[in-house]
Amino acid sequence: MAKKRRSPQEASKDPAAQELLIRADELGIGTAFSRADDMKACNIGAAGMCCKICSMGPCRLTKDGQVGVCGATLDTIQARNLVRAIAAGSAAHSDHGRDMAFTLKAVANGEAEGYALRDIAKLRTVAELNDIPIDDRSPEDIANDLADLYISQFGQQRGRVVVTKRAPEKRQKIWEEKGVIPRGVDREVVEALHRTHMGDDQDPEHLLQHAVRTSLADGWGGSMMATDISDILFGTPAPVLGQANLGVLKEDYVNVVVHGHEPTLSEMIVAASQTPEILEYAKQAGAKGVQLSGICCTANEILMRQGVPAAGNFLQQELAILTGAVEAMVVDVQCIMQALVSLSDNFHTDIITTSKKVKIKGATHIEFDEHKALTIAKDILRHAIDNFKNRGEVQIPDHRTDLVPGFSHEYINYMLGGSYRASFRPLNDAIMSGRIRGVAAIVGCNNPRSQHDHLHTYVTKELLKQDVLIVETGCGAIACAKEGLLLGEAGLEKVGPGLREVCETVGIPPVLHMGSCVDNTRILTVLTQVVAEGGLGDDIDQVPAVGLAPEWMSEKALAIGTYCVASGAYVIFGGSSPVSGMPDRVSDSDLVTKIISEGWEEDYGGKLEFIPDPDEMIEATLAHIDKKRADLGLPEYDAERFGESGDDRMLELEKLPLSERRESIYGAVAK
Repeated sequence: MAKKRRSPQEASKDPAAQELLIRADELGIGTAFSRADDMKACNIGAAGMCCKICSMGPCRLTKDGQVGVCGATLDTIQARNLVRAIAAGSAAHSDHGRDMAFTLKAVANGEAEGYALRDIAKLRTVAELNDIPIDDRSPEDIANDLADLYISQFGQQRGRVVVTKRAPEKRQKIWEEKGVIPRGVDREVVEALHRTHMGDDQDPEHLLQHAVRTSLADGWGGSMMATDISDILFGTPAPVLGQANLGVLKEDYVNVVVHGHEPTLSEMIVAASQTPEILEYAKQAGAKGVQLSGICCTANEILMRQGVPAAGNFLQQELAILTGAVEAMVVDVQCIMQALVSLSDNFHTDIITTSKKVKIKGATHIEFDEHKALTIAKDILRHAIDNFKNRGEVQIPDHRTDLVPGFSHEYINYMLGGSYRASFRPLNDAIMSGRIRGVAAIVGCNNPRSQHDHLHTYVTKELLKQDVLIVETGCGAIACAKEGLLLGEAGLEKVGPGLREVCETVGIPPVLHMGSCVDNTRILTVLTQVVAEGGLGDDIDQVPAVGLAPEWMSEKALAIGTYCVASGAYVIFGGSSPVSGMPDRVSDSDLVTKIISEGWEEDYGGKLEFIPDPDEMIEATLAHIDKKRADLGLPEYDAERFGESGDDRMLELEKLPLSERRESIYGAVAK
């Protein structure tokens, strides 16, 4: 019997997605949603109980006490599988950082067409953090030295990755004591693969210690370097007005969707799309111009810097093509579905791969080279414009939502105190007083096995009611943007009274968009600055904060979760655990689950847990925040203590006659 498929409403809570899923059904076209319904997940592999690292297997351990052909226990197999996933996720994000470092080197030497050093102040700040001389030196010389230093961190064999020195001093001492400070990015990834080869490391706790080290090479290494360089080359984000959802596509324009993760290409396509020659070329083709939009983390990169609209998150990549309005989807690396090519055969959309590392059979390949960046970007856009004449029937959902993205840690510091008194003091004070109960970082992917966007938005809205300030990155940020939660006015009705006062006073949304998934390192920086400001402990594990990935699906998410745990954070993943085992069939092993929760909490002050139920996720988040508040001796959270919003009070007073208004004001002061 065929498995019953979900209705469009059950598959996604986004009305734009629902509309196009209906269209897919009418056209008889499959999507990730229908494939997830049709494809039964392997319960053995999903629980981490299958080993296939040699040809004596694959070995499936489904019975109590069973071992593999080589004698490997379930604990060892689960640990090896998790380490390999974390290594792959760390490699993906860190390789992004490597490419950014080579681009910075090329720009510094005048060898990268179309690029410039956009944020000299950040360049000087980052250089000083790394002991690179800046006095009486040109930006290009400083950038060249920084690029050389960052490039060296990947192949370095001894010592420590330099960026780890930005962590709180107490945190660094913990890493030193545990022997997990990464020596070099590539070395840790390679060693992870070596240790998990057949016949090597077979102690689960020892294996998972190296998983921590590998993840730190990403979070306090490759990813943090990538964010530094992106800001230097393209500008440090500050709030801009943008839009999100498939309704940003335009029927009378050439629609080009950029999808992937590396901003080097997307930023250049933005620049090329605004040149007179490309605009004129589009008009000659019968279009009014070029409408650029993004999917996934590329969307976040160009959204937070350029205000270019986001067509959607991960699970909307196929739906964008289903509109029939996209001339080209230009992709680079990570989270790109192979199904895009066969799907595009039903429409006129051209799938264009651009990375040396990524090709998809049947796609057009136009290889990107930063040395000829602007020229190649224009060639890609001309290719898309030439395809405009082939467009057929178009169905663009009329759904789009305004949002304000771009809250880098630098801007958060500025917004709390201005140019001359920039400080995290107001944020710390708001947490200490209880106006803000705590902070939650809600990040991560979409997963078609859950209702699209539901977990992200549900958890976010419920925590906002409890005065929890939310910071978000990646696909989760786009999900909440489509709900209208990334606007200042979202605080008027959707958040608790204390948080509302803070948002109205500072003029910020209750959900702060901090960038793409690689920019989770900004969150680490914010937590480090909160610790440095004082009053909330001397290390990250003391701050009333939680990290959540409600709809996780990728190996990168596991790497991110692990480096956040190693930094002292409590991290909750939704969905299923990759090391859960099957309690009804295997009763002798939950060691790996205990290591990543209880064991890591004892070693690092952070823990990783998998909680499928969203209400339990919220309950655990609030319990952790309240425990950390109590441990710090802060007042117990009480929503009734706050809520006399200054803005609301002024609106009430404006309705009164002048004499009553004065009496109300001065009478209150006298009391």
